[in-house]
Amino acid sequence: MKTADPELMRAINRFTVLDKIRRRGPISRVEISERSQLSSTTVSAITGSLLDDGLILTRHEGDIRNTAARGRPRVMLELNPDAARVVGAKIAANRIVFALTDFRGEVLSQLTIPVRVDRLPISVISDLVEDGVRRCVVDAGLSLGDIDTVCLGLPGVVEHRTGKVRSSPIFRETDVNFAAEMTSRLDLPAIVESDAHAIALAHHWFGHARDLDDFVIVSLEQTLGLGLMHSGQLFRGAGGLSHNLGDLVLGTASDRIVRLAEIAGESAIFGEQQTVGHFAEAVRLGRGMAHAQALISADDSPLAEAAVRAGEAVGLAIANIVTLFGPPRVIIVGSTLSLGEVFIDSLRSSYTRAIPRSIREIAELVFDASPDEAWAQGAAIVALRELYESPWGTTGPASSL
Repeated sequence: MKTADPELMRAINRFTVLDKIRRRGPISRVEISERSQLSSTTVSAITGSLLDDGLILTRHEGDIRNTAARGRPRVMLELNPDAARVVGAKIAANRIVFALTDFRGEVLSQLTIPVRVDRLPISVISDLVEDGVRRCVVDAGLSLGDIDTVCLGLPGVVEHRTGKVRSSPIFRETDVNFAAEMTSRLDLPAIVESDAHAIALAHHWFGHARDLDDFVIVSLEQTLGLGLMHSGQLFRGAGGLSHNLGDLVLGTASDRIVRLAEIAGESAIFGEQQTVGHFAEAVRLGRGMAHAQALISADDSPLAEAAVRAGEAVGLAIANIVTLFGPPRVIIVGSTLSLGEVFIDSLRSSYTRAIPRSIREIAELVFDASPDEAWAQGAAIVALRELYESPWGTTGPASSL
């Protein structure tokens, strides 16, 4: 890494200025300089370039027609919503949800395709994603040529940089270069990202973390995911690798490794009931957690006990994460929250018992039932951040070799 690389520094500063305008706009150049700690000369040069590129717009505060008025009207800067349009998608086991947004991340059109994705080969899944993107674009009154890039969020272990899906519960195959496949089909740049990272960015822009640059997302869906934001950047592993929280080791039993997913994963909670009757049908339709909650409310003891065990395990995992990273906020999202208070109370109690006394007050736990559309919007935000020329891909520069 070349820390003094001038092109890298320009990219960092450009992203910083764009992000300040996004989060605080309309904003003046003076305010950008104060909030970013960049010199006024640097801010003026960058904003001039952004204006030339059509990425930002000016807005005058005050009456520019009244020349007798004292002082000049303030020139404020804001993002140009028409500077780019992107499509994000959440690919889940039983549905694909699309969101088309402008450069500000505001949704212009949405689409949901209910389909059993996890039963299909990659070629058919690719067909469905391609058709969904095209339809979402048409619904917004646009053409595919108006779209700058596409981001596909899905569960599992994903390499953001290479576009490879190492493993996913919704793919039969492993090591699928899904980004290359969709880039070829759409003739557009396609990005693949973990769904946990996508929802983390959705909360960073519009949700419970819009006031923070450091926080953690714990995603409790069909798989258990983790999103870690540090200094306004997603932490990724080698190759932009995502984190599968379900693989976290909780201990050993009879010479066997016990992982979080074996206790708190969807299949572990449902147990054998998920294979028969109404429960099996609910799972098939993506309503397994809601059905489980109804059974728990009707005093289904085995399910209630499974929910308690799952809550305890997740609480321990979150306590370990907070002990390691000390985030001010942990946002817990996903369909498992549908289990209700029996799960959430168990999680809170376990977390409180496990967190060290010295850091007990550091992290706030927030529970949020983020709708599918928010996950798809988060995938679109991943694409937007690429357009903002963010230079970070892991804990250092994404490319400056």
